[in-house]
Amino acid sequence: MDALIFPTLAENAEAMAHYMRDQFSFCGVKKPQRAQLEYPYLQASLTLSIPALIHEIFRNYHQTEREYHYYAIDLAQKNIQRFSRAELIELLPLLAEKSWWDSTDAWRKVYSTWGLAHPAELEQIFEWFYQHENYWYRRVAIILQLGFKEQTDTALLTRAILADLTTDEFFIQKAIGWALRDYSKVAPDWVKDFMQQHSLSKLALREGSKYI
Repeated sequence: MDALIFPTLAENAEAMAHYMRDQFSFCGVKKPQRAQLEYPYLQASLTLSIPALIHEIFRNYHQTEREYHYYAIDLAQKNIQRFSRAELIELLPLLAEKSWWDSTDAWRKVYSTWGLAHPAELEQIFEWFYQHENYWYRRVAIILQLGFKEQTDTALLTRAILADLTTDEFFIQKAIGWALRDYSKVAPDWVKDFMQQHSLSKLALREGSKYI
């Protein structure tokens, strides 16, 4: 498969970098255009062998510009049905590289998609992230079940939240509120009871209560 090369659009790159607090360089390709450029490559990736695909994911993730990191994650998401647990384990170290909310949340979707399709493996996936020393991994544990609705394992959700209940980290507390808010769409009484029984931060409480 040919390598995808994003064009450099300087008029967009500076603003995109500034939005991410100037932590990453950007080519300046906004999401709609990036999706168009990626499409044929994502389709072609379905014909790659798994080792070649993993190599392509790592190669792109080790590029400088942020668009390549997004593309690497999109490659994983596109091929998620082809992955076994072994490939998910192999990709885990990438979550610790160039970490910020955008990449963490995109990786979360990869693991969530696989976990929803393999419910018997969900707890094992959860354990990879739960109580990890890196809080970005723990954020994944907290929001792992976004969109699971009635299939949400509340025992896992409870464990993830309680492990970081008093963690003084914005992105952790935001994740707690997000997870509770999402689950409140299908189980508002459960979320109400949870919030009454535990001392949540103001941020988590505010976010979790939005739909109640």
